[in-house]
Amino acid sequence: MQITVIRHLPTEWNKKTWLQGKKDIGLSQITEELIKGIEDNQVVLQKLSPFDLVLASTLQRTHQTANLYGYSYEIEGLLDELDFGSFEGVPKNNLIQKYGDMWFDNPKELILGESITNLEKRISMFLDKYQKYTNILAFGHGSWIRALISYVNYGHINQMNKVEVVNNACITLNIET
Repeated sequence: MQITVIRHLPTEWNKKTWLQGKKDIGLSQITEELIKGIEDNQVVLQKLSPFDLVLASTLQRTHQTANLYGYSYEIEGLLDELDFGSFEGVPKNNLIQKYGDMWFDNPKELILGESITNLEKRISMFLDKYQKYTNILAFGHGSWIRALISYVNYGHINQMNKVEVVNNACITLNIET
C-alpha cells in the first residue's frame, strides 16, 4: 500500500504553538506562501495519482485543507488527531516541560486525553481497514502522521516525537501489508 499524507494547513493555534488535539479549529488566513506550497504539493500529487481513496479526519481543518487542494474526500475518524486532554489550547512546551524525556523516548506510557497506546491502535486499525487499497491520499494531523511514520519505520510509535511534520507537509510512505 502506498499512502500519501498531508498535514492540514496552519491554524491560529499552530502559529501560537498551542496543542489542538480534538478541538475543531479552522484554518487561519490562506497566504500566497501557502498557496505556493499547495501548488508545489499538487505537482507531486499529480505524479502519484490516481488515488484509490481520499480521506480526511472528522475535524474541519483537514476538510478545509482537502477543499483547498480540490479533492473530494471520505471522512475517517481513525485519522483524528491525538486527544491532548488538558494540554489542548496551551503551548506545546507545557506538555514537554511536564513529561520531558518520556514525551520523546517513551510516549506510549503517556495518557493525556487519550492514551498514546490508543493512538497506536488507531494507526494499526487504519492500516488493517485500508490494506486492500494500493494508493491512498489522507489529510491528517501532526501527531497522527508522526505516529504513522514511526509505526511504519520501527513497528511502534515510540519514535513519533523525534519526527517533525510541519503544516502542509506532503509525505508518501510505502507500507508492506
